Amino acid sequence: MPYTPYNGHESTVWFDRRKISASVPEEKTSIDATAFSLSHIIQTEVQGGIPPSRIVIGGFSMGAAMSMHLGYRYHRDVAGVFALSGFLNHGSSVYEEIKGVKDLPLLFQCHGTKDELVSEAWGKETYDKLTELGVKGEYHTFDIFHEFNKREILMLREWILKLLPE
Repeated sequence: MPYTPYNGHESTVWFDRRKISASVPEEKTSIDATAFSLSHIIQTEVQGGIPPSRIVIGGFSMGAAMSMHLGYRYHRDVAGVFALSGFLNHGSSVYEEIKGVKDLPLLFQCHGTKDELVSEAWGKETYDKLTELGVKGEYHTFDIFHEFNKREILMLREWILKLLPE
């Protein structure tokens, strides 16, 4: 996909954006196109017999942002969303579309305090706004950069196992 921050060169990204900043508007057309494609995967699983209440959507960085769009805009019936080093831009369509919505998926969000690409403040701001709008969840920080670590993954594993008991 052409990626504007890389002067329009092809890149392996989930969606386009004008620049890496919380203050720029989302490229909703690009986000929605990817969400439409990913929704087919979820629908296939549901048609195969997996109830949405047994599905967790998640990702890292842009994948985390995409997961929040999927879980809070398109598939509110999934069990949960996890976002590792994730973000939503100011004025995100996610914020607009969940106002007044009850029974939103639970959120597990983590961020590195040394993250220089997506600041921890941006991640925490995203979490705070989502919880202000009714999302229930937990937020954890780690002394890492724009990455994830074993402890974070083990915590995520425990969260998923608690959320989806056998």
